[in-house]
Amino acid sequence: MAKAMRMMEENLSLVDAVAFVLDARAPAATYNRRLRDMAGNKPLLWILNKSDLSDAGAERIRAAIAASGGRAVCVSATSGGSSRALVAAMQATVAQKAEREAEKGNRRAMRFLVAGVPNTGKSTVINLLSGSKRAVTGDKAGVTRGKQWVHCGAFDLMDTPGTMPPSFDDQRLARRLAFIGSVNDDILEKDEIALELLGELGEKYPDLLRERYALTQFDDKLAMLEGVCRRRGLIVRGGEADYERGALALIDDFRKGRIGRVCLDTVADAKEAGLA
Repeated sequence: MAKAMRMMEENLSLVDAVAFVLDARAPAATYNRRLRDMAGNKPLLWILNKSDLSDAGAERIRAAIAASGGRAVCVSATSGGSSRALVAAMQATVAQKAEREAEKGNRRAMRFLVAGVPNTGKSTVINLLSGSKRAVTGDKAGVTRGKQWVHCGAFDLMDTPGTMPPSFDDQRLARRLAFIGSVNDDILEKDEIALELLGELGEKYPDLLRERYALTQFDDKLAMLEGVCRRRGLIVRGGEADYERGALALIDDFRKGRIGRVCLDTVADAKEAGLA
């Protein structure tokens, strides 16, 4: 991560603006204040990606960013329908710079550095803009290993490795990074993550859990996980719940949107993190 930060700092002079990709289900958790500080005076665009997996909470945070003077757009990079809104937001971000360049007779492509924490969909955003699968993508943290330039019509985009916040001062936000897959799964205790996820969903989205897993009580996380196991038929010999497989199934259901559309962060979280 430190190497990725140094690489971006060294290449900032090559770009006209910076686009930060956030996960619409957890915009505050996927915000890295160091990236914003590193950008200096470069124009910024916040891309709240995976909005197809989020509810109206993402739009409220987008509006809060705009109200604070920032520029943000909600998109679903896996859907071609988001391309027009994203291009318009990018054009608005560099409009003044493009105008100054045009006055000099220079009509070159505007250059964006695309940054964000792992698994927010940076490369998928680039592929949406380019109209083809040019950037390497994946459903786990750490797929992009080095910078790569991609030409996308009016823009040249620098894809970069995912970077994490230097510390996790707010454990609530840190857990949400684990929920959405921005932390390497190999270093996580899946059962603990599943229990924490159930606790948060039970507090904020009990109806979704009730519909998906037929849960009826939300004050005992282990009992909730057992309910998930039984609903999914994950039972071992003797009729006991298979908690390990149940944890994996729950996390997979959440990440792929099978539980329903959610936004774990609030406007207050975004303001506290310095995003809005």
